[in-house]
Amino acid sequence: MCLAIPGVIIEISEDQKEARVDYNGISRWASLRLCPQAQVGDYVLVHAGFLIQILNPEEGKELAELAKEVDLL
Repeated sequence: MCLAIPGVIIEISEDQKEARVDYNGISRWASLRLCPQAQVGDYVLVHAGFLIQILNPEEGKELAELAKEVDLL
């Protein structure tokens, strides 16, 4: 089973190729190759080091809370 993790973008690299994504206090870099339009503050889904979807803010917050509740994050 594959799993995408919800997070929020907190920084974008100077070359605009990567975003630093916060996952409930832990941050990692992820590629923007599949979602180059993503911006700081966007809630996103990340799979295998790639942003795969930009979420609307309400869905993103709800999904992040659910992931926290089940100890995913």
